[in-house]
Amino acid sequence: MRSPAAARRGFTLLEVLVATLIMAVAITGLMSAISTSLRSAARLTDYDRAVLFGRQKMDELLIAAKLPKLTPFEGTWDDTITGGLPIYWRARLSPFETPPHAGPGAPFLEHIQLEIWWMNQDQRRSFTLEGFRRSVLKPEDMAAVQGAGP
Repeated sequence: MRSPAAARRGFTLLEVLVATLIMAVAITGLMSAISTSLRSAARLTDYDRAVLFGRQKMDELLIAAKLPKLTPFEGTWDDTITGGLPIYWRARLSPFETPPHAGPGAPFLEHIQLEIWWMNQDQRRSFTLEGFRRSVLKPEDMAAVQGAGP
């Protein structure tokens, strides 16, 4: 006959199965958390990339001399510089603040609204940047300024 001390040396089959089940649940939860973290990191990487390109485009628009007024214009970046992610932009330039009864040569503020968008799987992601720049009224700008009044 075996002594009680000898019977307690090993694990029973039930204890091994319960321990295996607990480990399986823990590993499944851990893998799910890692997967979610990787998707979030990829989404943030895409967003950061789009923000960098958006800021670059806004800088270009702020210093560009001839832009169409009150008419949206758009473009895209080459996939080779965006890391394969197609990123698009659309901008609109409009008068923001003009002095009353302003004529050619008068200073005024222009508002630049820039929308950046890209596709993340089947979802469209986007954000908008806004900028302002000082400009001087030209005769061809008069119609745009008068048409954008309050």
